[in-house]
Amino acid sequence: MNEPPRLPEGSFAAWSRDRLALARRGADECGDVWKLEPGVYVAARAGPCEAVLRRAQDFSLAASPLFPPLKRSSGATTPEERAHAHAARMRGLRPQAVAARIGEIAPSAAQFADQWPTGQDIEILPLVRHALAEIGVRYLFSEDAPALLPFASRLFLAREVLVRPSRWVWPHWVPTPARRFRTRQQVAFTNALQPIVRRRRSSGRLGDDVLGQMLRPSTRYGLLPEEAILDTLPGITIATFETPSRAAGWILLHLARHPQAADRVAAEAALLPADPAATTSTHLDSLQYTQALVREVLRLYPPSWLLTRRVTRQTRLADYTIGAGSTVLVCPYTAHRDAREHFDPDQFQPERWLDDSGSPANPGVFLSFGTGPHGCEGAALAMAMLTLLTAQTARHYHLSEPPGPEPSYQVTTLEGLATAGLRLRATLRS
Repeated sequence: MNEPPRLPEGSFAAWSRDRLALARRGADECGDVWKLEPGVYVAARAGPCEAVLRRAQDFSLAASPLFPPLKRSSGATTPEERAHAHAARMRGLRPQAVAARIGEIAPSAAQFADQWPTGQDIEILPLVRHALAEIGVRYLFSEDAPALLPFASRLFLAREVLVRPSRWVWPHWVPTPARRFRTRQQVAFTNALQPIVRRRRSSGRLGDDVLGQMLRPSTRYGLLPEEAILDTLPGITIATFETPSRAAGWILLHLARHPQAADRVAAEAALLPADPAATTSTHLDSLQYTQALVREVLRLYPPSWLLTRRVTRQTRLADYTIGAGSTVLVCPYTAHRDAREHFDPDQFQPERWLDDSGSPANPGVFLSFGTGPHGCEGAALAMAMLTLLTAQTARHYHLSEPPGPEPSYQVTTLEGLATAGLRLRATLRS
């Protein structure tokens, strides 16, 4: 069998010590696809990464959901019901739906900028996460968001506990303390959400948010069971702010390190309405350089830098044979540094996403939100949130890293690419 090459001295032990460095070595020394361990392969370049993500029939999602359906006396929801719930949820997350609600997203982004303490070095990610949680939960649940936000915060804490490194990888059915804690928080969230679902249905005031879209009957599959709605929302609730928070850390760090780029973002943001609630999709579209900067940071530091897929049947990938049951690690981090796709790929150049007239361009593969049938359903919402947060921050402040030899953050890679402990200082623009 024609297998991909194995990286010399590559192993899980070396991988655990420095994942990013080993991923770069594998891409540089082995090319498109390389073998980490028997039965474990890394798709390192743009072409194979896109192929794996698009060919869901050959490369299936390997991980179980973070918040699996709860066990109930009425029985578990069926795969078909969960698929219908996903389709209903998507009605509220499509780009057109997000564009129609920009005026609801913009005020929280502006509030985050207004409340940033100035003149002191602060750990910024907790503030970012809170701001993005407010935006995400309000986008899903509108006026019911304040009642659900505390439960969403505890869901996030349960996620953090669940993904902490452990010496042991327990089977999914073992009720570890972390999993029991996760279940308790999931039950608490759904118990808080259930009366909201019933009130909306009984009153007929379903709402125009994502929950309202899920409560509307479809001509294709009718009315969703209550359980299918409750089961599908914990995961997407966390997703609206967890991954964007990691991305925002990298974006704010780049505003601090590239003041000329930050000045250009600030100049665009100065044209936004004084009242953030008056912001529309037209205003968002006018932030072309800001969006280019966000995309460039996401290219260099994709928050979900490694995606796992399971090979369902023996197949071919980049001229290699991959056996059934193998694991393929898709690496957007190295795919985005493929010189065949991006000129000078290690350099921060937001302009690469603009053509000569300053309009949006598409210079190469972009996998920060995945692609194919399992691409990120909240991509449009995430881009809107991050663009407005970036614009409002640069509009108000110059950012800088703390002086001194100590780094202002630590790179973490276990559950995503993040700037743990990031500290920055904000100074008001004159």
